Amino acid sequence: MGETTLKTRLHQGELDECLERLYGRARLEAAGRRCGGVLESFQKTFGREAESLFSAPGRTELGGNHTDHQHGRVLAAGVDLDILAAAAVNDNGVIRVQSEGYPLIEVSLDRLEPVPGEENTTAALIRGVAARMRELGCPVGGLDACMVSDVPGGSGLSSSAAFEVLMGTMFNGLFWGGRADPVEIAQIGQYAENVFFGKPCGLMDQTASSVGGVVAIDFADPAAPVVEQIALDLNANGHALCIIDSGANHADLTDEYAAVTRELKAVCDCFGKEVLRQVPEEDFLARLPQVRRAAGDRGVLRAFHIYAENRRAAAEARALRDGDFEGFLRLVRESGRSSAMYLQNIVPTGAVECQEMMVTLALAERLLEGRGAVRVHGGGFAGTAQAFVPLEILEKFRAGIESVLGAGSCHVVTIRPVGGVRLDEMR
Repeated sequence: MGETTLKTRLHQGELDECLERLYGRARLEAAGRRCGGVLESFQKTFGREAESLFSAPGRTELGGNHTDHQHGRVLAAGVDLDILAAAAVNDNGVIRVQSEGYPLIEVSLDRLEPVPGEENTTAALIRGVAARMRELGCPVGGLDACMVSDVPGGSGLSSSAAFEVLMGTMFNGLFWGGRADPVEIAQIGQYAENVFFGKPCGLMDQTASSVGGVVAIDFADPAAPVVEQIALDLNANGHALCIIDSGANHADLTDEYAAVTRELKAVCDCFGKEVLRQVPEEDFLARLPQVRRAAGDRGVLRAFHIYAENRRAAAEARALRDGDFEGFLRLVRESGRSSAMYLQNIVPTGAVECQEMMVTLALAERLLEGRGAVRVHGGGFAGTAQAFVPLEILEKFRAGIESVLGAGSCHVVTIRPVGGVRLDEMR
């Protein structure tokens, strides 16, 4: 379908129902302008009309902090911030991606294997998604795409997973007739990030982005995760969801993140297992003195967190299914305390003067005055916190946060019911 037709449909309001579902009624007009803008950018960049519009959302982790890499349970959700793309097939055997504010990237389909020196680049993700989809039987061809993103970089909303899901959704829709389901697209994105990009991530981010809505995920078998969508209307429950930028920098924290998995691996080694999900908690407790000697107390405390957090993630899902929102908030607060006390992913090792995340949590708790909930969001040590804020104090809360952490540090997001999608064919 050509760009002119898409523009006509857009201007005549034919896509309004789809856009309202993705972005909400309040953002409908802005969403229409954004779609029109990316279609215009495509024509200026590639000199022809786009065929389709695609979108993939950022994600927020609601429960299950650091559990996915231990084959645990998580609760996550797609949000209303996304990467939007105008796309069309080309016949030159090259994938060309123009992201707003960045140079054009070109990836040849003649070379779909990891390229030395390309790790940690967008090109590696494109190549990895295309390679895996071709391995699975998708007849991937040349593709042109123009993209625009409102997922803040470093926000903990996982713009990289959204990008991987977006690429997979475009290939799936344009070359494979939608054959891959959302979980398969998530697994393809994880493969690209692990093998081509060089980051040993879990599968939570990609699954939440690809499936959309609130999802309870059990990674006991990562090759076949159990995914359940759960209805949640935050507004009806009188709360807003805020992602708070602590102002801390992720730079030089690689070893802090690696230490979490390294120390948990030391615990697992005591039992001849690879991940903590394979070690019964009763066995861990029965051999605690030996495990402390072999893995150290911080590794032991982190294991205590993982065991309890897996139970909490399942309990949070039950609370939402049962309509017990106050019970859900209580569990969120427990998760935050466990992350701080046992997982210890709030303050980098040895940090004294700069403890941005802990200050962010303390400030948010003070502003909430015993209501709602706040916890570390995602990997921790730096980055963002997550807060569930009663609607009647939302503006006061946001003003209080931004008076200390700076303008724009408090992002109010909503849960998006749809994951990776082709907008012009959305039903």
